[in-house]
Amino acid sequence: MAAKRTIVIISGTVLVLLLLGALGLASVYRSMLLPVDAGAAEKTVMVEIPAGAGTAKIASILKERGIIRNAWFFRLYSRWHGLDRNFIAGKYNLSPSMGLEEVVNLLCSGDVYRETVWFTIPEGFTIEQIAERLGSSGLVDEARFLDLSRQPPPDLLERFPFLQEIDGSAVNYILEGYLFPDTYEITAGAPEEEIIALMLRRLETVYTEAYRQRAQELGLSMHQVLTLASIVEREGRVDWERPLIAGVFHNRLAANYPLQSCATVQYVLGEVKEVLLNEDLETPSPYNTYLHAGLPPGPIAAPGEASIRSALYPENTEYFYFVYKEDGSGEHYFSRTLSEHNANTERARRNRNSAS
Repeated sequence: MAAKRTIVIISGTVLVLLLLGALGLASVYRSMLLPVDAGAAEKTVMVEIPAGAGTAKIASILKERGIIRNAWFFRLYSRWHGLDRNFIAGKYNLSPSMGLEEVVNLLCSGDVYRETVWFTIPEGFTIEQIAERLGSSGLVDEARFLDLSRQPPPDLLERFPFLQEIDGSAVNYILEGYLFPDTYEITAGAPEEEIIALMLRRLETVYTEAYRQRAQELGLSMHQVLTLASIVEREGRVDWERPLIAGVFHNRLAANYPLQSCATVQYVLGEVKEVLLNEDLETPSPYNTYLHAGLPPGPIAAPGEASIRSALYPENTEYFYFVYKEDGSGEHYFSRTLSEHNANTERARRNRNSAS
């Protein structure tokens, strides 16, 4: 009887010890999964995983950089979960505040660190201005960027079918007006094609299905909308006037009047002149809307969303003319008749003279 009691005691002791051991191992396991420093969320460490590095090498690097608690446990965990062959070489932004599971998943995801740069293209920039800005920043080869804008490669035309409706023989640059003005982040050293595709994708996002349907209601193609929007962009200086300016142009188009936009003449001249001479207005070009009725062959600049929306949803107005006030307000005088317009033009001239 005593022997049986001894066996029971020993067995119970063993079970307790085993249980305690299991609990201890579980505690150690959980502790190894914890971050090295949970309070170091703002601290990041650039860690490079060399190509061809094995799990032991990776574990050693991570331990040395203070990202994991134990190199041996990292190897064990990786092999147990079948991840030891899934690690992707590259540079990673890691933090001591990351748990082991997060670190392992990041190394398997291939979400490597890439140096990026930012650039901003203002609304109303022409292709040549965009190329000059990107070129002066060292982001593109200016000549190559212009060549791609003049005639995009077939794969780019295939990715963005709306470019295929453009008559390349009629415009200076197929991409004029299509590279949406915005602020962008790109990977350092990105090729010109990638930058162009990024800006075209942004236009796709802005030019919504609702805009496409509205264009159909107006009987306009996307190309015509962007062409009109680009003129509104260059003519308008304050956002609230853009729908009104667009309304004037819609009225002139409906009446088959020439648009007589100074902005289109400036595009032909390749410079912005505060006062255009009569000889400027006679410059031969299909873009000169003083000489030709209707829209020019294509956009004259990159319109922002406010101008695109104005071209699609113009203000219902009886105005057929407008002239810049030249009083520093950025606004225009609008008129219904030519006589009113001539009087407003004289008012603008007096404003200019009084300011000088």
